[in-house]
Amino acid sequence: MTYRFSANTGFLFKHLPFAERIAAATIAGYDAIEFHDEAQRENPRHIADLLAEHKLPLCALNTSMVDGPGRAAIPAEVDQARRDIDAAAALAERLNAGAVHVLAGRTEDPDAAATYVANLRYALQATDRTVLIEPLSSQGMPGYFLSRIDQAMRFLGEVGHPRLKIMFDVFHIGMTEGVDQVVPVFDALQAHIGHVQIASLPDRADPDTGEGDMASILSGIQAAGYGGIFGCEYHPSSAAENGMAWAGRLGLR
Repeated sequence: MTYRFSANTGFLFKHLPFAERIAAATIAGYDAIEFHDEAQRENPRHIADLLAEHKLPLCALNTSMVDGPGRAAIPAEVDQARRDIDAAAALAERLNAGAVHVLAGRTEDPDAAATYVANLRYALQATDRTVLIEPLSSQGMPGYFLSRIDQAMRFLGEVGHPRLKIMFDVFHIGMTEGVDQVVPVFDALQAHIGHVQIASLPDRADPDTGEGDMASILSGIQAAGYGGIFGCEYHPSSAAENGMAWAGRLGLR
């Protein structure tokens, strides 16, 4: 099997200025790149030029994380949430990003679900790209509104739009469902998944450490029908592990 990997600049190469992480990803051997919200604080022309120079496709970027993990489900922040969506959508167009990840934020407001649905519909009108939502486990992101895969599926059903997809993070799904259930859950929902991210369990560290066999997990996900890129969103144990040495140790490179 052939595996393609993207470097997530929100986790990798953080010892470097943001723009330099793009070149570092190329040198390390990644096939693509994905951003959190860092590019929104940069000159978009410069970032576009760097992506073109290094021939790295941009898988996805996030809505703003300046004040926390998003705000799209927070009723009191609808206006700012939509400004965040507009900014991310415009940058995705400028940088030719494959998807925009709309972060829900931390809230227990009883109107959060309705607010999130309305803002997801707004995002789908604001961009013609894939819109991603990601369930973040309570272990990895305490208090985050969207915490489980079944919850994410309910939102997909309520919104009812083919461009709304799930960001399937092996770490978060493994923490909520169990590492042995990652592949079965993916298999059941693969038609609704727009991007996959990886990290070890339970420490969100190098993919060749921790519980479970990451090589078998990735093989199972591909066998279930996934042909996309695997986003590497993990905390490297050392500067060297920003690179792809772990993929070699797993027999994936």
